[in-house]
Amino acid sequence: MAAVQKYQANLEKLHEQFGDPEKSALSPYERVNQAINLEQLDRTPFDFWAVEETIEKLLSAFSLENVEQLLRLLGVDCRIVNPTYIGPEREILPDGTYYDVFGTHRKRVSNEFSTYDEYASFPLAEMDTPAKIETYLRWPKTSFWDWSSLPAIIRETNRKVRYHIRYDIGGIFETAWGLYGLDKFLMDLIQNPEIPLTIMDCVTNVLIGNFKQVMQHAGGMVDMVYTYDDVAIQNGLLMSRKMWRKHILPFHQKLNSEIKKFDIKILYHSCGAVFDLIESFIDDMRIDVLNPLQPRAAKMNMRTIKDQFGKRIAFHGGIDIQHTMPYGSPQDVNKEVGERCRVLGKGGGYICTTAHYIQADTPIENILALYTADRSV
Repeated sequence: MAAVQKYQANLEKLHEQFGDPEKSALSPYERVNQAINLEQLDRTPFDFWAVEETIEKLLSAFSLENVEQLLRLLGVDCRIVNPTYIGPEREILPDGTYYDVFGTHRKRVSNEFSTYDEYASFPLAEMDTPAKIETYLRWPKTSFWDWSSLPAIIRETNRKVRYHIRYDIGGIFETAWGLYGLDKFLMDLIQNPEIPLTIMDCVTNVLIGNFKQVMQHAGGMVDMVYTYDDVAIQNGLLMSRKMWRKHILPFHQKLNSEIKKFDIKILYHSCGAVFDLIESFIDDMRIDVLNPLQPRAAKMNMRTIKDQFGKRIAFHGGIDIQHTMPYGSPQDVNKEVGERCRVLGKGGGYICTTAHYIQADTPIENILALYTADRSV
């Protein structure tokens, strides 16, 4: 508790230093927008993402009632909005496994720190024709969400000050292989591509349909769309660049071409050693912001990435969750944040946050060290 009280004081000093967002010369929306547009800023904007256990731990430590209060306390400039779900209730099987909204079959698994979802089986694994894939009964419909709820949700979020609002649209490759099995999916991209390509096309069409609903009901109120696909691991890509360009890229181009019909930015997430694809992310996928910049993955040197690509794209993430956040000292965290802001934030182009969800084994002191670090560029 003493540590929490210490950082409470630091957070209050942070607000004194950078100003109450409701009274600041730049709103959070303006600060993030300028960063994305590669304009020099007085300070780096910040974001936040964490697993449920971490959020609950922080709410309890600061005696807060909800996530919005936590985000305001930490000085977070971004907000994620999603429409109210009104579709079918989750289908839970007798063994406790369930089907999520996209029809993937999941099971809840617990360890000493948290509870998370794993795949229980792959519902499309035995389907051998495109027609069977296309008629899968669990493909979600746009009617599963109340899209008309978005304007009120956004207005409430921006009631006191305007934040930078993004909509989480989902992923293509990851959602597709989650229905088919990763090993089988990658093998069939070589041996029987018609099936995995059909699955990705079905997923892409769902995402496009949902995006059109967002624009119909909240166009002009959403500032950025978040999409993702992990196509790399710690030491390299999951597939060759040639295979990625041939089979994965076209679906992102199909989705992103719809997004780019509107005045809206694209935040794209891909973990791991993606350095060799960044050029294509910019030129071929037309993304505006790259996340999460996994710093311990091969070739993901922040200074090199900034020097080579920083005049054409903004960055989001970069704070190490593999070592610094869970195992480093608060001073280590503070030092890393300062270095990221100076390097990635030089000339604009950086939104500071962790390189993935803050995990449940991360000390509160380190989380608070992240948000009380110097944000100047």
